[in-house]
Amino acid sequence: MLFTDRADAGRRLAVRLEHLRDDDVVVLGLPRGGVPVAAEVAAALDAPLDVILVRKLGLPFRSELAMGAVGEGDVLVLDEDLVRRAHVGDRELAEIERRAREEIERRAESFRRGRTRTPVTGRTAVLVDDGIATGATAVAACRVARAQGAAHVVLAAPVCAPDVASWLAEEVDELVCLEAPEHFRAVGQAYADFHQVPDDVVVDLVSRRVP
Repeated sequence: MLFTDRADAGRRLAVRLEHLRDDDVVVLGLPRGGVPVAAEVAAALDAPLDVILVRKLGLPFRSELAMGAVGEGDVLVLDEDLVRRAHVGDRELAEIERRAREEIERRAESFRRGRTRTPVTGRTAVLVDDGIATGATAVAACRVARAQGAAHVVLAAPVCAPDVASWLAEEVDELVCLEAPEHFRAVGQAYADFHQVPDDVVVDLVSRRVP
């Protein structure tokens, strides 16, 4: 067991991110589990905290395979080559995107309670999750942050599957991962306490560091 809980992991991750203290940083937690980790990082860097909301766009016949992602601010990141090879039509793609955006809007209201999204344009966006298994959601979030105007994108997690680390490093300006266990099976194996994070905890943590 590597970490006591998400707060412990966040404090230890913050030490590795201390060099960013003098940058214009926005810390973005991936809901839900990434937010308690991100909250510790934001506190240590004296930076604002927000969630980054993304939804992967799965292929119609293989929903687990992402052909792109959507994010707030009308951001659309699309693997056009995959869409073409999978013969996904414009109408079908539009419907998948519509459902994804509806879910993002629902989650934005749930987590922010009417507050506007913290802008990242021209800033250092530090994206934090409690762990990275396949890397698909993390990559989507990084691409969305970049599309939203972030000047520098940092992806940080306490634990990461070793076989995805090199792929992730190509997507970001900086990758910070404390542990990459050789026999990685799941993110939860790195924590003594890995209970589910309720929505109200996410809301409370983010509201404490509203800029």
